[in-house]
Amino acid sequence: MRFESSTQIDAPPARVFEVFSDVERWPEWTASVTSVERLDTGPLRVGSKARIRQPKLPAAVWEVTELVDGSHFIWVAKAPGVTTVGGHYVEASGDGSRAISRLDQNGPGGWLIGTLTKGLTNRYLTMETAGLKAQAESST
Repeated sequence: MRFESSTQIDAPPARVFEVFSDVERWPEWTASVTSVERLDTGPLRVGSKARIRQPKLPAAVWEVTELVDGSHFIWVAKAPGVTTVGGHYVEASGDGSRAISRLDQNGPGGWLIGTLTKGLTNRYLTMETAGLKAQAESST
């Protein structure tokens, strides 16, 4: 199952990606995340891991599997029967940027988990893109 939210942001793509990829600070700008604990140091890169806690969901460890600086990063969290892939994309759009948050639920239990959490997942993705917009625009 795939879920997605996008927003137009009045800030350059480099600024939006800077906010998006500073995952430890997500709890400051989105209520969909209560805490982020990086399990390594340095800038976000392929192989980086973070433990994320969200309201109404079990904590999950996410590992970055792809990162193109200034453009996007993709990370994966695994649970029994479910692999969740989160994509965070930024692209130039007009005088600003377009940001996209995408979540795919895969594996034998992916459809069931996706169906059971559909409303919550859509709310959290919308909160994330709205918070990203506010944060990126506040410092431009």
